[in-house]
Amino acid sequence: MKKPSLLIMAAGLGSRYGSLKQIDPVGPAGEAIIDYSVYDAIRAGFGKVVFVIRKNIEEDFKNSLLKRFEKFTDIDYVFQELEMIPAPYSLPAERIKPWGTAHAVLMARKKIDQPFAAINADDFYGMDAFRKMANHLLNTGRETDYSMVGYELEKTLSEHGSVSRGVCSLDSGGYLKTIKERTHIRRERKEIVFEENGQTFPLERNTKVSMNFWGFTPTVFSQIEAGFTEFLSKNISDLKSEYYIPALINELIKSGNGRVNVLTSNARWFGVTYKEDRKMVINEIRKLVESGDYPENLWK
Repeated sequence: MKKPSLLIMAAGLGSRYGSLKQIDPVGPAGEAIIDYSVYDAIRAGFGKVVFVIRKNIEEDFKNSLLKRFEKFTDIDYVFQELEMIPAPYSLPAERIKPWGTAHAVLMARKKIDQPFAAINADDFYGMDAFRKMANHLLNTGRETDYSMVGYELEKTLSEHGSVSRGVCSLDSGGYLKTIKERTHIRRERKEIVFEENGQTFPLERNTKVSMNFWGFTPTVFSQIEAGFTEFLSKNISDLKSEYYIPALINELIKSGNGRVNVLTSNARWFGVTYKEDRKMVINEIRKLVESGDYPENLWK
């Protein structure tokens, strides 16, 4: 069986790398969070890494990230551009906002023909999460058996402000029933709450949330295309609308055209939601290096 691939959604990278959190150095040898994702994927048995980028950073990407990783694994990339939408639709002249994460995944259709994971470029997911995902992808049964790494809500919060999370509800078998975006999630006294329509509601600390670590088979590409076409038929004139992976997943579950196994991992997620979070990320990675989870220099 082919090794699974890793798709990294990095279209948010810009041409001036030094000012962007995706490649902001947080490791002891100047590694960015994205370095740890690639390193963990290689260790977990992924055989190929495909980046989704914007056309205007191609040269910078080839001279930086591609050269950094190509000695260690098979690297490829695709573009995500606004005009890349199915006929008969055409790009509204005023549109400047990307089409969303589901559209980003669709862009890799011609580069991936095996089970694959899709992640954000700027999130640290942890080695255990990559191992659990790789094992699931290598043992996928049905072509519409998908997966997601679920994290405990309490372990994904920021000390410096509120966050938005995809809050999951599961059935008794550990499969996803629904995923709903909740905003303004924060600690309030001894509780974790979210805000909606000016009111606050409590959330359990161990609530499973999605941090955009998904597992798919190539079957998902045709499903995304169909869903995105339907999305455009309703939202082409809404210049701020985006087609997100959770929206796709909810549609597939509701229609019976897919199911999602929520994988439990003991890994801790962390990322830089606020600039003040960077110090925490640096300290956490330092602890992982000191405990032997990672070498002092990933690529030496």
